[in-house]
Amino acid sequence: MQCQDEIRKKIDYIRISPLKKISGEGGIRTPGTSQFNGFQDRRNRPLCHLSRILRMQRYDFSLLFQNCTYFCPLIMDFTANLLGWFRKNRRDLPWKETKDPYKIWLSEIILQQTRVEQGYSYYLRFIDQYPTVEALAAAPLDEVLKLWQGLGYYSRARNLHATAQTVVQRHHGRFPTSSSCLLSLKGIGEYTAAAIASFAFDEPAPALDGNGYRILTRVFGIHTPIDSSEGKKMLRKLAQELISQRYPADFNQALMDFGSLVCVPKSPKCAECPLNEGCYACRTGKVAELPVKGRKPEIRTRYFHYFIVREKQYVYLHQRSDNDIWKGLYEFPLIETGTEIPPEKIPAQAVWKTLFSGGKVQIIHFSPLIKHQLTHQTLWTRFYLVESGTISQNLRRHYLRVPLTDFDRYSIPRLIDAFLEKNAGKFGFIPK
Repeated sequence: MQCQDEIRKKIDYIRISPLKKISGEGGIRTPGTSQFNGFQDRRNRPLCHLSRILRMQRYDFSLLFQNCTYFCPLIMDFTANLLGWFRKNRRDLPWKETKDPYKIWLSEIILQQTRVEQGYSYYLRFIDQYPTVEALAAAPLDEVLKLWQGLGYYSRARNLHATAQTVVQRHHGRFPTSSSCLLSLKGIGEYTAAAIASFAFDEPAPALDGNGYRILTRVFGIHTPIDSSEGKKMLRKLAQELISQRYPADFNQALMDFGSLVCVPKSPKCAECPLNEGCYACRTGKVAELPVKGRKPEIRTRYFHYFIVREKQYVYLHQRSDNDIWKGLYEFPLIETGTEIPPEKIPAQAVWKTLFSGGKVQIIHFSPLIKHQLTHQTLWTRFYLVESGTISQNLRRHYLRVPLTDFDRYSIPRLIDAFLEKNAGKFGFIPK
């Protein structure tokens, strides 16, 4: 079998610059010689011979081209142009200037589903409080959740803490050095494992996140849904062919930065893009159509009623423990209803009677209905200030009686924190 570099030289030799279509309409969807019919190279030779060359070398590109409406054999140009752009435009961020797998792992977990601008300060706080994986492993989970407060997706924080303990207890404080071994750690998927392995250990493992998917589908005209197993497999195969063997960390970071700064989801900067000459989406005007995603998951609607029960200088909190949103965080006594219920009808609910049975309570004030959007859930929430002359046995047995002076020690959902930031005075808290 001929080595990969020699095959790439053959591809580079007959590459098209720019692409010239001489017949047919749209792209070619099936593997084999026919997939290049209608295209010519720079010497005006039909490109159908490229498929024969690749097959003669026993190099399987069929998966790469299947369902791909546009073939751009500028593989070397893609990587070279991307790396050239990156070296001129790389962002100076602390986790990029280290080979420490702990710091790299921490940054990757924080930046999952989080913009760099928001995650930056959290990264600095975590490194300041937990400078080593041993320090993080030794910290109480409640303390970690409190430091994480505001970032959302709290399962990330719980997995962060669990993985730190695993690394310390089973790996003697050292992270595995390969992407395949990193996958065994909790909260680390294929993307995160590849990112850590390439950034810390220079493994040529492509780290594909939403940015990478978007770039590759637009440049190569891939219409297979990116959230399908077929689409992910195809794009990982393509990224493996594109990644720089010499500079895998730069390649992966370039994909992330390029997708954040140039090939953005809406209104990408195509005019200044160094890949625009060979980009299928740019040349065909289909930027807005790519990437393709499958059917969106249904959004669940929920109705929350939170009761801020004041007893002199104390409030009552409950730690969420079910396998639901905000597991491990603290909240006020909650009644969840299937539909919106007016405040005046809440005391007639059976849950209210159970919650406050045997006590003397009075609703003093309530908030307007507040909408809080999560990824797959919409929460319609109302807060009630409740004064109690006599606390029910249910509250005493199942809720924590917390002094107002200690309230800030408890990790709470962003929904509650944001509400108190604006309404602390009205609901009996000292304004922040």
